[in-house]
Amino acid sequence: MPTLVRDLPIFKKRLGRLERKYPKTIDEVERLITRLAQGENPGDRIPGVGYTVFKARLPNRAAQRGKSGGFRVIYYAQIDDAVTLLTIYSKTEDSDISLRELQQLAREADEAAR
Repeated sequence: MPTLVRDLPIFKKRLGRLERKYPKTIDEVERLITRLAQGENPGDRIPGVGYTVFKARLPNRAAQRGKSGGFRVIYYAQIDDAVTLLTIYSKTEDSDISLRELQQLAREADEAAR
């Protein structure tokens, strides 16, 4: 059974902003969504959040920096067959997200899933 992939409004907003600045961002995100829909959990689990939250590294082909200078997608594996994309950011522009913010985003995802 395929995994349902949802997103939060903040994810869409940030993705749109990144797409305007870095063309082809959506292509990288679509590749990630395909993997998630197939049941994969790419990236590393973020400890200490209290939710099953992962950080996936995506390359920024427009900036030609590879994964280290690319994008970070934070997603929440709520149950075996549903994942919510919480946020996305460019590693070259933003630092890591605080645990408090991650917890808030995961709570929003839980509320949206009801």
